[in-house]
Amino acid sequence: MQILGLIAVGLVIGALARLLQPGRQPMSVLATMLLGVVGAVIGGLIADWLDVGSITELNSWGFVFALLAAVLVVGIAEAVAAGRNRAVH
Repeated sequence: MQILGLIAVGLVIGALARLLQPGRQPMSVLATMLLGVVGAVIGGLIADWLDVGSITELNSWGFVFALLAAVLVVGIAEAVAAGRNRAVH
């Protein structure tokens, strides 16, 4: 059941991160979900490290850190994809 919760949270966090990231990100729903999961895990670890939340629970600080981390991860993925496209052309 935790895996389904992580997938759902990853999809929401990833979609919000893409909305906050300027520009158009040509990525699939699966990529959005995976980047959202990565952001949620990183955000949860940061909240746990700062002792304002836990990696296993979703609270306001964990959500904020997860969203910020996901925005960064989406930006990095977009930059990597753009670099790959330039190398091909």
